[in-house]
Amino acid sequence: MVLAENIRRSFGRHEALRGVSLRVEPGEVCCLIGPSGSGKTTMLRCINHLEKIDSGRLWVDGELVGYREHHGRLYELREREVARRRADIGMVFQRFNLFAHMTALENIVEAPIRVRGEKRSAAEERARALLDRVGLGSRCDAYPSQLSGGQQQRVAIARALAMRPKLMLFDEPTSALDPELVGEVLDIMRALAADGMTMVVVTHEMGFAREVADSVVFMDGGQVVESGPPARVLGGPEHERTRSFLSKVL
Repeated sequence: MVLAENIRRSFGRHEALRGVSLRVEPGEVCCLIGPSGSGKTTMLRCINHLEKIDSGRLWVDGELVGYREHHGRLYELREREVARRRADIGMVFQRFNLFAHMTALENIVEAPIRVRGEKRSAAEERARALLDRVGLGSRCDAYPSQLSGGQQQRVAIARALAMRPKLMLFDEPTSALDPELVGEVLDIMRALAADGMTMVVVTHEMGFAREVADSVVFMDGGQVVESGPPARVLGGPEHERTRSFLSKVL
């Protein structure tokens, strides 16, 4: 579902990604872990072309992300084509990013109607079903300011799912939550994983990574230091840098 080869991305003189390669199979949950500034979020944002790559190749479901290739050179796609392909990739951010002036239901139906061209009645029916799925069926008419952080994040997950994505990206989805609200969001993510959703998750929740992930990728300094099944990477890491990091977070 995701294939990245030698991805590089710089911001001025800072090289955020230094030749990152990654492979995520359909139905797999891949957790990216590592210290702040290691390139995890930049890599995630490259997968749906919120960040442009400087070099390398990145495919989602067999299609180049953000570019077309001609005679070995990459040419950036027009924004409309980028948006069309991005519609198949759901993303959940740290800070929810809900529209404050819209209810939970309105937040969810906006993209299916505007981007997919769905009829409002069908979009609303699906939105209500998704709110039920994330345990918020009774809060359809609530505005974000009337919801807890955990509830807002669950609405954000429902909003991403409303586009029927083939891939879900999560950028530290629990980092902005009070500790007692973390579990309710992780429970939704566990249910998605059990349903076979392909997921790439940037997280500091090592228990979630150990329990749910099929693969764990440890990044540091814009590079992949170590990757493999969670039992090996978290339970018996080979690299000293991985061991040092885990000793501080486990």
